[in-house]
Parts: sequence; C-alpha cells; structure tokens
Amino acid sequence: MQKRIFHIESNDAVARDTFRLVLRTDGPVAVCSGQFVDIDIPGYYLRRPISVSDSLPDGVVLYYKVVGEGTRVLSAMAPGAALELLLPLGNGFDPEKCAAEALLIGGGLGAAPLYLLAKELLAAGKKVTAVLGFNKADEICLIDELKALGVPVHIATMDGSVGTKGFVTDAIAAAKPAFDRFYTCGPLPMMKAVCAALSAPGEVSLEERMGCGAGFCYGCTVQTASGPRRVCADGPVFDKEEVLW
Repeated sequence: MQKRIFHIESNDAVARDTFRLVLRTDGPVAVCSGQFVDIDIPGYYLRRPISVSDSLPDGVVLYYKVVGEGTRVLSAMAPGAALELLLPLGNGFDPEKCAAEALLIGGGLGAAPLYLLAKELLAAGKKVTAVLGFNKADEICLIDELKALGVPVHIATMDGSVGTKGFVTDAIAAAKPAFDRFYTCGPLPMMKAVCAALSAPGEVSLEERMGCGAGFCYGCTVQTASGPRRVCADGPVFDKEEVLW
C-alpha cells in the first residue's frame, strides 16, 4: 500500500449521477482488477473507497456515483486538482482460474472493475463475454468500452428500455453464453441470485462500509465459510463458495 498524490486529468459525467475520473501521478502505477483505492476528499474525515476500472502506466481510471456530499464534492473538482490516494488496496480477481472462457456479470457500477478484468483475461488468451444490468437506459455505462475490446455485451434493464427486460439472470438465460468461470460485481441481491443460478465456479466482489480501507479497523468484517474476513484486506473478491448469503 502506498500513499500518493494524483492530479485530475478529467472528471466527466458519463451517465445519470455517474462520473468517470482519470487520475495521473508522478511515476508508475500497478493495480490489478478487483483492487480499489481510498480517496481523501478535502473536508471529509473518512476516505471514499472506489474500485479501479483501468490501470494506466502512470494513473488510474475510476467510475463513481454521486450518492452523498463527499462524492458530490468530488464530482465538482476540476482538472488539475490534487487528490491523495491509498493504493493498491485489497485482493482482486484471479484471471488464471479461468480455463478458457469467462463470463463477466456486472450490476450498475459493478461493471467498472470488470473492464480491467476483461483486459487481463484477453491478454491471457481467454474468451470473454459480459452481461451488465441497470435499472434504466440513462444509467448505462462501460458498454462501448467493453465492446471496443472485442467483448460481446448483453444488457438487462429493469424497465426494459434496453436489452432484456429484467435481471442479469434473465439476460444470461436469453444469451446462453459459454463459460467455465464467472466473475461478478454489483448489488448483493444480484450476486446472490447469480451464484444460485450458475453452477460454474465463480468469484464475487463484495462491498461494505469501510473505516480505514486497509484492514486495521475491522469495520468491514463479514462472516464467511472460513470465518470472519475483512472485505478491504481479505477481499473484496472471494470465491462464491466462501460467501454466506
């Protein structure tokens, strides 16, 4: 873990209440898919943990949703502004566990860390298919970015405005993609349904409210099949068999 200063290159709205933040720093950055950063937002005591969507040679790309005053302040910050980050944090996805074909399943901004995972899987010679779920069309993001990598993307929306009407499980049933391992990130009920519906092995990225983000405070502890685990340090990614729904 490092504490480093980054500067905002861009901070643009890409969907309803959703922003794409590009940060650059002085020197190389090494982050793996499923890991996250903890951002010190000026004026707020607790840092904001945000998944890394892409790793740049000297920076990171993050997607975040404005859900409170802290992220609202972040959304108003202009290019050139400095931010202090702790990174890289957590244990991420394991692309090597995929034999040949991976299915990436994202709900809302759970799609964000799947972009870097897709790049890692493709670089390893794996085939990748993505299924993303959103409530409405104006919340959709990252589809074009994944398609630009050559990843087929299937969409589910709750109101039926785009793609399959319903849940990601409905879109999976309709698309019938071939895969030997799945990776999922999104709302807990969605991931629970995905793990119940799919018999293949998989990995889930959990989210909990965090105090320190580095494993010291144990505030994000969850019960797993292996006992209590810290989402920030032992996770956020766990094998699906570990999660006690």
